[in-house]
Amino acid sequence: MRQMTVAVSVATVWTTPESPRALDAPALARPAGIREWLSAMTIADRLDLCASNRVQTQALYGVTVRIAEEREQWVKVLLPQQSTRQHEAGYPGWVPRAQLAAAMVAPPGAAWAEVVAGTAWLYGAAEAVGGGGLPAEAQPQPRLELSYLTKLPVLEAAGDWVKVQTTEGTGFFKADDVRILTGSAEPVPGSSPNFHTGRTSPFSMEDMSGNSKPNATAGQTIVEQARRFLGLHYLWGGMSAFGYDCSGFAYNMHHSFGINIPRDASDQARHGLLVEKADLEAGDLLFFAHEEGKGRVHHVGIYAGDGRMIHAPESTSSIELVDLKGFRLEKEHCISRRYWS
Repeated sequence: MRQMTVAVSVATVWTTPESPRALDAPALARPAGIREWLSAMTIADRLDLCASNRVQTQALYGVTVRIAEEREQWVKVLLPQQSTRQHEAGYPGWVPRAQLAAAMVAPPGAAWAEVVAGTAWLYGAAEAVGGGGLPAEAQPQPRLELSYLTKLPVLEAAGDWVKVQTTEGTGFFKADDVRILTGSAEPVPGSSPNFHTGRTSPFSMEDMSGNSKPNATAGQTIVEQARRFLGLHYLWGGMSAFGYDCSGFAYNMHHSFGINIPRDASDQARHGLLVEKADLEAGDLLFFAHEEGKGRVHHVGIYAGDGRMIHAPESTSSIELVDLKGFRLEKEHCISRRYWS
């Protein structure tokens, strides 16, 4: 199956080519106007993304996708990084052809620069500031604002700048905005991840952004990362630091620690280690189901310790830290899972 690479900061993955509305045009462009799109949407517009089943998920710049079908200016993709029961090869959906580029092949044994800032600017090769071992050609002019956890192959790291491979050739990150990882940044296409074995990426607690407390568990570190996004507005299907949905938030906070979990809450609830209420620890996932916990799973949050949960609630609100006692979904809590140990 042919592969391509996401060439915009965030590619929104639509249910069908007919799913986008006129107001979604900025999200379909290259470059994608993600901030313009989000700021223009009303609460009703955001709610409609879910109510009309318009959006499935999102993919970050540099991610490899598999091409399942092509239809004029649209391409049906499979995202092997996002496991789902919908398709064994990865999360399915449609993206504009213009938002994809030829498959980007990393140099053998390349390290990866992963964004640890909330967002970080990617600078063009001719726009990077000099110093730190890299030549100066002009004053810096940012090319793309990229999300937290965007990964690109490292070509050179020196001083204040990290030179990376991009879909357009080469670019630069400010060194303070990224961490350097070794090993593959992508799952092997067609592979089946084991969701019980914890970390899948070869880095340790020391690789986090520097906010971790001494002797913190992996679960506590996941919560610390999650706290960074308090106040970020919920986005249905969101998988970036421009906006997360509930399961996308849980997925990415685990991914920040190199832990691979399924994309959707209903799938997340089927894997991991079962945890009883009395044994909950920070970083565990709490799942909520309709019919007071007996129906379909519809929400997930991250246990933050001390009887509290951090989660991305729904389209009318933002990521928040809440007390579980008295929480509006308290009676719908159906199961808890742990992926971090």
